[in-house]
Order: sequence, then C-alpha cells, then structure tokens
Amino acid sequence: MHNRLKPLISLPFLICLTLLIVNDFYLKEAFHNVFTGKLSDFCGLFIFPIFWSVLFPKHKFWVFILSGALFIYWKSEYAAGLIHFVSTYFFDVQRTVDVTDLIALPVLGLAWLSLKGDVRAFETNGFIKQISPYMIATLTVFSFCATSLPKYVQTFEQPQYVLFQSDAVPDSSQIEEGFNFYHFDSLLVVQVNQLYVTSRPAKDDDYNKNLVTKNLEKETFEIIPVKKSLMVAGKVTSLTIKTPQGDDHANFNGGRLDGQFIRNKGGKAVIEGVYKMGIEDSIWTFRNTGNTKVTKITFKNGERTKVEQFEGGNLISSSKINTRAEVIRNKYIQIAALVLMTIGTLVLLVKNYRHRYQEKLQIMLAWKWLVCLLLPMVVWLLQFAVTLLLGDLHFDVFTILGTGFLIYVITCPLFFIVVFGIKLSRQIDALLYCLLFALAFSIWIEHDILTKLSV
Repeated sequence: MHNRLKPLISLPFLICLTLLIVNDFYLKEAFHNVFTGKLSDFCGLFIFPIFWSVLFPKHKFWVFILSGALFIYWKSEYAAGLIHFVSTYFFDVQRTVDVTDLIALPVLGLAWLSLKGDVRAFETNGFIKQISPYMIATLTVFSFCATSLPKYVQTFEQPQYVLFQSDAVPDSSQIEEGFNFYHFDSLLVVQVNQLYVTSRPAKDDDYNKNLVTKNLEKETFEIIPVKKSLMVAGKVTSLTIKTPQGDDHANFNGGRLDGQFIRNKGGKAVIEGVYKMGIEDSIWTFRNTGNTKVTKITFKNGERTKVEQFEGGNLISSSKINTRAEVIRNKYIQIAALVLMTIGTLVLLVKNYRHRYQEKLQIMLAWKWLVCLLLPMVVWLLQFAVTLLLGDLHFDVFTILGTGFLIYVITCPLFFIVVFGIKLSRQIDALLYCLLFALAFSIWIEHDILTKLSV
C-alpha cells in the first residue's frame, strides 16, 4: 500500500493539493474573484482522479472517465436534486452552476500524464522523502470535503427590495441567491430574501445584517445577469408590489427603500415600518390577519433593541436585545471572568504542588501514557462547554473538528510534560490542568471573536 500511494507525494500533486487548500481556506475569502473560483476547479480536478487511481489502480481508466463525467454533472443543474437531498438529510452543501468551469476538463489529461510519470524521480528530494503518503492521503480527503463547505447566508426578516432600470426580467432559476423579480415598465424591482456572504460573520446579528444591507444594491447589481442600470440617487419612486405574502407599498430613494413601508393582506395592514436607505428605523409593527396579535420591534440604526408582543391590546411579553456595542461590552466582561477563573485554577495547582512537593502520585507507566493521550479530549469537551455557555458556538462540523484537532495537538505534549516532568500531586490536579488548558483556549477564541466583532 505504501508504494501504491507514492504518486500522492509527487511534486505536481503536492503543489495542486497545497493550492487547493490555501485557495479554499484563504484566497477565496480574501479576493473572491474569477481566478480564485476557477483555481479550485483546476487543482481539484487534477488531484481527484490521481487519488482514486492509486486506491483502485486496476480501474484507472474508468476513474478518469467517471471523474470527468461527475465534474460535468456536478456543474450542471441536474445535480440540484442530489445536493438538496444531501443538504436536507446529512450536511449542507453548496456549489455554483457555471458552465465556464468546464474549461478545467483538460486538466484530466495532465493528471493522466503525471500518474504515468516516474515517481521515483521525486524521491531524490530530501524534503519529499520525509513526507508520509498516508498523511497526504488523509489531507487529500479533507480537501475534498472542504471544497464543498457551505456558504454563509444572510437572510432578511423584514421585506428588502432594491430598484433598477431594466427592460428585462431575469430567470430566478439561474440565480442561487433568494431573489424574486417584479417588472414595472422600465423598472425592475428585486426582492432579496437571502444573500450568500463570503465569510462566516463573528455573530449573526442585526449589525452584521446592516453591513450586508448597506451594499445590497451593489451586490445585487453584480449578481443579476441582465442589462440594467442604477437609479439616480435622490429620485423618489413609489410602487405597490404584489407578492404572495401581500401587497407591499414601498417608497424608494434612488434604488433603496426609504420612508414608509406598508404590507396589506386581506384589506388590513399586517406590516408597518420605516426605512432609511434600506435600514430599518424606529418602531415596526407586525399584525396577524385577525389583528388579535401584534408584535412591535424597536430599531436603532437598523439594530433591534426591544421586542414587545400584545394580544387583545394587552402587553404579554417584552424583551430587550443587545446591540453590537453592548455585545462587545459583554464580551470584555466574559473574557475578564475567564481570565480570573484561569488565575484561580493556576493558584490551586501551585498550592497543591507546594503543599505536597515531596508526595507525588504513584502512577504506573501504562496509565501515565493513557492519561496523556486521553486528557486532551477532556480539554476539548470542557472548551466546547464554555463556548456553548457563552453562546458563541457555531454548529459547523469542520470548525468543531478542527478546533478539537488543534487542542489535541497542542495539549497532548503539555500533558506529557505535566505527567512525566512536573508530576501530579493530587488526583484533582488532572482535572485542574484540563480546566486550565480549556480556559486558556477559550480566552484565545473569545479574544479572536472580540477582535472580529470590533472591526
């Protein structure tokens, strides 16, 4: 098996694998252009057939044929049903339908030639000789999964429209974003229900939504594939947009919602609010069709600050929502609390060490190894619990596993130092060290979140 996997440590394969991972985890988010979009297709289509060919060398020809066929299928609209099934019952998967991606197909020929080349030529390189093909195989499987990581979606709870000048109506089935289109003579109204963003937000709140909303006209303009032009700023347009949810009476300043907004359904106003250049302002009122239940949401610079619910004219609930500034303030308090807990844990460990300096726990060698290998997983669980309690957990399997892997790699050597070097004074020390490392990781993660929140 080791010899069979040697093509995975050839220089072309390693270069393409490295480019694929760097592109998916950094370049796409940093630059988000045509080049970064196509780079993953070229690199992925090079390493994919090589990887499966070394696993099934007797079926190399069919591996390459199926790789090309699957790539064409994946980039077509016919894969939508399969993607929907996997996203619904297993994990969320996203891909972009773009026939221009098929220009990457000739890479299969280069991959075939690379596989037929003499791998031994690369074994003379001292660095490559140190690389384990098993490690590269594991990294390759990870890169295949990471390539189909879900995009992050910004949804809009309140109706959100942008206005353009256009004589054409786009085909909504050709656009992945959640758009609806309404045509009024030479005007095109685009209802934006959701929009893909290039990176996961630090916190899914109204502040982050406002960042997307401020550039909504520009973002939508670039996505819609029809001839159109921007509205003149300052030009006021009033329209009644008939949607399945009701008749929306909207006012636009240029291409953005501005002023009073009312949605009527069944002859009654079910939504009333005010926009300031696309951003919600003041008090928004939401009623059910029977007008028996009313929800009032107070906005400050587009951020919800209070939600009140009424039934039969009586207030039944009221809740306050933190703005981004208040979230940042609370994050400082949380980090301060974690620092104090870390100091307290460290003090307890030092106290136990000093009081029982001459009396160390006697542990068998096999148990010492077992403790060092298992306790990093306890650190991971404790850090997971802290993140969950602070409300900062992203239920992303790749993020969770990646954090767990990082914690294990860093804390495992530390536990060997503790167990074999410093040595444990009491049984409780093992748990205290786990807590100490978990708190240290939590402080680092929360500081990273705070930095992103403060940008």
